[in-house]
Amino acid sequence: MTAIPYTTDVRPDTGVTNPKLGMWLFLASEVMLFGSLLSAYVLLRSGALTWPDQSAVLSVPLATVNTVILIASSVTMLRAWTALTAGNMRQYRVRMGVTLVLGAVFLAIKTFEYSDKFAHGLGPATDNFLGLYFVLTGVHVLHLAGGMLVNAFLLGPGARMWRSDPRRFTQRVEVAAIYWHFVDAVWLVLFVVLYLL
Repeated sequence: MTAIPYTTDVRPDTGVTNPKLGMWLFLASEVMLFGSLLSAYVLLRSGALTWPDQSAVLSVPLATVNTVILIASSVTMLRAWTALTAGNMRQYRVRMGVTLVLGAVFLAIKTFEYSDKFAHGLGPATDNFLGLYFVLTGVHVLHLAGGMLVNAFLLGPGARMWRSDPRRFTQRVEVAAIYWHFVDAVWLVLFVVLYLL
């Protein structure tokens, strides 16, 4: 069977490998998705006669904790990849495991936040702000959960590739890290827009 070219070697025409190129193209479409949702937020807020005090409706302290958690998960994800580049599989496993735990804590806090809103009769149909809040954060949660599934695979069964093709496995982890950092960056924007403005 013929190997797919440029999975680990840099393409001469783009300066990146095929997996990285594919991820950057995918993230360009994700920028358009979140950009359109944020544009809807801007248009609805600027056209509204009244708008709720967002910090009174949402829990800024919980969101701040979640922000710190995601920033920490970006650091552990980066350190997991750097452990692989140094050939240290044990450190990779520890750091990727911590990344997954931090992602799970983020989701647990977000679940608590959602359930608190629903318990107080606040849902997507309450007003435009809460509708946008649930859509924006819900789409983000789905992206984070997807990243966690990929990371869990790379920690579990996918890690067997390390024995047969460590260079290619390291490339896969790097591409997963690019996605993870993007999801974290989106949260930083959502934190500022939904909780602080």
